[in-house]
Amino acid sequence: MTRNRTNVGVIGVGSMGQHHARVYRDLNDVNLVGIADADPERASEVAEKHGTEALETEDLLEAVDAVSVVVPTEYHYDMVTTCLEEDIATFVEKPVLGSLDRADDLLAQVKAADVPVQVGHIERFNPAVTTLSEIVEDLSLVSIRARRLGPEPDRKIEDSAVIDLMIHDIDIVLSLFDETPTSISGSGVREGRHASALLEFEGDRMASLTASRKTQRKVRTLEITAKECFIEVDYLDQSIEIHRSSVPEYIEEDGDVRFKHEGIVERPVVQNGEPLQRELESFLEAVKSGTTPEIAVQDGLNALSVALEIEREIDPEIVVAPTDD
Repeated sequence: MTRNRTNVGVIGVGSMGQHHARVYRDLNDVNLVGIADADPERASEVAEKHGTEALETEDLLEAVDAVSVVVPTEYHYDMVTTCLEEDIATFVEKPVLGSLDRADDLLAQVKAADVPVQVGHIERFNPAVTTLSEIVEDLSLVSIRARRLGPEPDRKIEDSAVIDLMIHDIDIVLSLFDETPTSISGSGVREGRHASALLEFEGDRMASLTASRKTQRKVRTLEITAKECFIEVDYLDQSIEIHRSSVPEYIEEDGDVRFKHEGIVERPVVQNGEPLQRELESFLEAVKSGTTPEIAVQDGLNALSVALEIEREIDPEIVVAPTDD
């Protein structure tokens, strides 16, 4: 590190990569050394906007302590490998790989490296999810229902709704249940732009997930049924509601008897904040302390494995994601 500041860079400054550059630029004790992109003109424009330099990837890696890899999925393996060969702490956006063909090789390289590697499952850093994680520690979960819906974006996305959208909720479900599913089923329509999945877990528990780019309203919600209560989470509002039932009772009024069963709603305080900023701060803390990141490569591979199985359930013949070959 230079003068207690972490020198960072961003490789790939498309839609998401530009946000990485923005956040790094504004963080304390961080020096955004430069950015690299396959499109030199875009690299120059983004660099000028954020007060840094457009560099070749090789030159960038010589100047940084840590880097965000925000390139298309098919290049993740090669780029992360290159970063680790230079002992650069690496943040790689989800999905961690395009397939599982090189998963073991990647894990071996990460294990041998002396630097942390974090996978970008941003919803884990949504303040509502952080608060939720504390709440569910004392609950007996029964089921989870997640919806991640919206219209077609104004940019081309090759990945299906499962790989691009649902994988966020898969990661959340796996972290909340803290185990892998015993059964996976899925169905989809509209060339993979709308999909649903059902995951079953030990202990008679389940999760139902829906992801869509065909819905004319943006929805990002998570619902949890527990023995003790029902919880609603809105990712967009960063809010939580906990519904508990009062004891039912019969009330006599003017000679009539009616049934009363009012619910109790709790709204825990959620300290709002930008998930990406919290995510990158967590990554940089792991870089400074040399500890395992909160979202390790194995976590990313676990979510990817479930997502790919859902894709195979939808269509065994489909090419589920770009290969790493």
